[in-house]
Amino acid sequence: MPDIRPTVGSSALVLNATYEPLCVVSVRRATILLLTAKAECVSDGDGLLHSAHQTVPVPSVVRLTRYVRVPYRTHVGLSRRAIFARDGGRCAYCRGSAETIDHVFPRSRGGLHAWDNVVAACAKCNHSKGDKTPAELGWRLHAPPAAPRGVAWRVLGHRTPDPRWRDWLDLPTAPVEAEAA
Repeated sequence: MPDIRPTVGSSALVLNATYEPLCVVSVRRATILLLTAKAECVSDGDGLLHSAHQTVPVPSVVRLTRYVRVPYRTHVGLSRRAIFARDGGRCAYCRGSAETIDHVFPRSRGGLHAWDNVVAACAKCNHSKGDKTPAELGWRLHAPPAAPRGVAWRVLGHRTPDPRWRDWLDLPTAPVEAEAA
């Protein structure tokens, strides 16, 4: 068995036999799929995995040899981390650096904890807003909150994608700067 230690790109994208993205697994799991002939390597990552008898390139993208039917979730799970990823780490009100989450229509007044009512906010805006709505303060949202959609969100969730996965996840060609200044 190869010596499988976490590397910088310690995850691999798994594609169905039809090249449809399924999920992200550890490099260890992807290598086991390759060694048991359940998958083939589509794209190599950085480095090599060594055993006493074999050297295997670190897989970045693997494709299953048999088609797997997977019932997909129709929604993306709501979490603090996913909200920050959706909003690019920026406050929905002033576009400053976000530190908290805010309910646009306050929960104390019956607002739901749902994608279309939760945004990332800086501490100053969140404190100033309190239990009021943006309309009551004369504020406006830079973008209306909505549930994220697309293959990348379904497969990756809030994870930052490896640039080598771009061809299979329909990602934009420019690098995503969710955590930039």
